[in-house]
Amino acid sequence: MKLLKSALALAMGFTSAASLASDTITIEDIPKIQSVSSTSVSPDGELVAFTRSVPRELYIDQNGSNYSELYVVDDEGVERPFITGKVSISSISWSSDGQFIYFLTKKKEDKQRALYRIAVNGGEAQKVLSLKGTGISAYSLSPDGKQVAILAMPAADKSEKELKKLGFMAEVYELGLKNKQLHIIDLAASEKPLTPAVLDIEGYVSEINWADDASKLLVKTQPTALIDDKYMKSQWHVLDAKTQQITTSFKTEGKLGTAEFSHDGKYIAILGAEDKHDPATGRLYLADAQSGKVEEWIPNFMGHIADFEWSNRKNQLTFVANVGTESFVGQIKVGSNKYKKLIKEGKFIASNLSISDSDKTIALRANTAKHPNEVFMIRSSKATRLSNSNPWLDNKRFAKQEAVNFKARDGVEIGGVLIYPLDYQEGTRYPLIMSVHGGPESHDKNGWLTSYSDPGQMGAARGYAVFYPNYRGSTGKGVDYSKLGQGDYAGKEFDDLVDMKEYLVNTGLVDTKRVGITGGSYGGYASAWGATKLTEHFAASVMFVGVTNQLSKFGTTDISNEMYLVHARSYPWDKWQWYLERSPIYWAGQSKTPLLIMHGKDDPRVHPAQSMELYRYMKVQGKDVRLVYYPGEGHGNRKAAAQYDYSLRLMRWMDNYLIEGKKDMPDYEIDHAAKLKAVKDANK
Repeated sequence: MKLLKSALALAMGFTSAASLASDTITIEDIPKIQSVSSTSVSPDGELVAFTRSVPRELYIDQNGSNYSELYVVDDEGVERPFITGKVSISSISWSSDGQFIYFLTKKKEDKQRALYRIAVNGGEAQKVLSLKGTGISAYSLSPDGKQVAILAMPAADKSEKELKKLGFMAEVYELGLKNKQLHIIDLAASEKPLTPAVLDIEGYVSEINWADDASKLLVKTQPTALIDDKYMKSQWHVLDAKTQQITTSFKTEGKLGTAEFSHDGKYIAILGAEDKHDPATGRLYLADAQSGKVEEWIPNFMGHIADFEWSNRKNQLTFVANVGTESFVGQIKVGSNKYKKLIKEGKFIASNLSISDSDKTIALRANTAKHPNEVFMIRSSKATRLSNSNPWLDNKRFAKQEAVNFKARDGVEIGGVLIYPLDYQEGTRYPLIMSVHGGPESHDKNGWLTSYSDPGQMGAARGYAVFYPNYRGSTGKGVDYSKLGQGDYAGKEFDDLVDMKEYLVNTGLVDTKRVGITGGSYGGYASAWGATKLTEHFAASVMFVGVTNQLSKFGTTDISNEMYLVHARSYPWDKWQWYLERSPIYWAGQSKTPLLIMHGKDDPRVHPAQSMELYRYMKVQGKDVRLVYYPGEGHGNRKAAAQYDYSLRLMRWMDNYLIEGKKDMPDYEIDHAAKLKAVKDANK
């Protein structure tokens, strides 16, 4: 059986970045990847403001998440840096006259996050306003430029800090939570922190959006600050800006996304769920702003709507839809259920729409198989890429990437995205890393698939086939398909993973004895299941923030209500034994798959004890298992050092078993001290 040259090199121990050609993507490249995180088009449609996510420099910068810089690019792709360096810019928007860009940030002299603006024709950023004793969470400028609606938590009482120093820190779980509040403030610069009046709105205000004539405001509320309430009990309302009273509320059920007034204020587009059991917000609704009547705009849509933006001159909506592994940009008019495709599938994976006042220009961010999110502009049904955040990627070789679809054992259509090994040779069998998405109300798209926890093109360059499975219950194929896994934890949904493996083996691409599985959250659950119940199918597993005990998971998560409504459709006490048997800990004794477990130590979604349970069950029974905790990280690593460490451990584990063919676990230590010394020496 033939082996790829790079795989042979790795098996001989040449696993450093230097052992791979400079024209391939390596582990060392991943922490350098920059991407566009938000876009906002100017009122005249000539410029696009955007934020760029810039990773911290390993072994040099202090620990933290990525920096966020502000840029402006014109329709020729000429970029101008506005605020760069060690900054965190968010929530960008244009003034109505196009003269300023507003944003949120916290400068050194600020105690809390404040609202700033910077002139497009140059100059330093100016603080517009801040709040006394609390930071600004979100804001929305009124279209007439006279007011700003602000969301913020209540200011902390002075006695709280003093009492904390004295040791009074008792926490009553899920009680005493503070609600985020709404303020409407005249838009005039203020040197002193403000203490504006709080609008009398019941519950926690999570989102706001002005009508174009500035007479009304859309306000999204939930009963409490609990994430479960956000998911399952949110509601949109119309607030009269003058009387500051709610005039209309919209009756929707289940998960709820964004909402926006049409230009004439008569209609409201709402992104939501089909019902309380729909796991995702992929349905597009059209509501009457006065009566509150809500109707689904595109009934039986066999995909998921991801974003939308109203045109400014007519009652037309532009939207992004995800269908299968692709996305398209469509347009639909009030009075019709039929839409047209402005940009068809296969061009890019799109998000974050923004439309100019003249409707001349649509700005968005998008990624493809060869680059992460960048700024794109659409004019006259033609899309143009404007930014290039990673010019060095232009000199890299990319492995073949394609969407695949086939039938599961029971006839249900399944598939995903396959990245072939770089320099793939037909007739050669390769090791496979199956990277399973979370949710399960999510799906992998045929775009950029390389990150700290996803091997993607980096794995392909090392000699792996990398497969991203969209098992039943994934989104992108309509509501009914996304419900197929409900009430069947780890059942047919994870049997699909075995069918996908067998499909790739039967094509001649994959060596059945060298298959690894990894994933985070629900994908971590799949990885744990693959290492225990399905152990004969996987030679290595890396589980990240995953579920291992469905009984204790229900009692330790912050989304138990959501679990019941859109996943389990039953409670643990309804069938104790069934829940236990759908838990990887139940099958730990039969495991023959070496398992690396990694978890954020402060994860509120999947408690870190989930990882501890499976580790202990396997460790006591003499299984090959290792547990790594990341202090300060939650449900996924956000900081550069933890992400890099994760990548090294993930690939070391896979290489050890799938390429090098070793039986013993790899070294548990990562020599970060040597890397630190090398960086310091290089900078002398």
